[in-house]
Amino acid sequence: MKWALITSLGLALTILLSALAVALFVTVTEKNQLEDNSKLLNDNAAVGIKSAKTVVIVFSRSGNTHVLANHIASLHNADVKVIAAEDYALGLPGWIRALYDARSHIASIIPEALNLQRYDTVYLGSPIWLYSPAPPIWQFAKSNTFTNKHVVLFNTFNSKFEQGFIDEFESLVKQNGAVSFSHQAINRGRMGNQLSPQNMLDAYDKLYQGVSNES
Repeated sequence: MKWALITSLGLALTILLSALAVALFVTVTEKNQLEDNSKLLNDNAAVGIKSAKTVVIVFSRSGNTHVLANHIASLHNADVKVIAAEDYALGLPGWIRALYDARSHIASIIPEALNLQRYDTVYLGSPIWLYSPAPPIWQFAKSNTFTNKHVVLFNTFNSKFEQGFIDEFESLVKQNGAVSFSHQAINRGRMGNQLSPQNMLDAYDKLYQGVSNES
C-alpha cells in the first residue's frame, strides 16, 4: 500500500512538472514571437485608407496572424482593424484562459462592432485554438452585419483545423448577410519548429495570391 501511494505521488508529480514545463515553453515562445513580430508590424496600416473597399479585421495574441493581416491588407490596399481581448493577454493566465475557452463562441472584445457599410470585402482573421477559430473572431462575427459583403476567414495554426467549425462560421456570417464566404489557412508548424514570418507570408502568397475560392 505504501509503495503504491509513493508511486502514485511520483506519477502525479511527474505529470505536474511536465505540465509546468509545457506552460513555460509555450508562454516564453509566445513572448519571443511577439517581440519578433512587433518589428514587422506597421501600426500605420491600422490608421485607415479612405478609399479602401476592403477591410482586414484581426485578433492575434503573439502577432503571427497580425503580421499576415497586414500583408493581406498591403495586397488589397485595405484597412486593418485590430481586435483586443484582454482575457487572452500573453502570459500564463491568458494562455490558461485561452485553453479553457478555446472552442467558445463568446468573448469580451474591443471593439465588438464596427461600421462596415463602405466595404465590399471583409477579411476576418484569428489563430486556430483546439481546431477552431479563436473566440474573439466568433464574437465579432456574431456582433456585426455583413450585408452584401464578401467575407474571407483567414487563420494561422500549429496543428490542424476541423472543417466543421469552418462550416459553422460560414453559416454564421451568411446568416448575418454575407453573400459569399471563403477560407484561407496557413499551417505554421508546431512550436519550436515553425515557419518564420517571411516564410509564412511566402506560403500565403503561393496558396492564395490571385486565387479565389469563394462559395
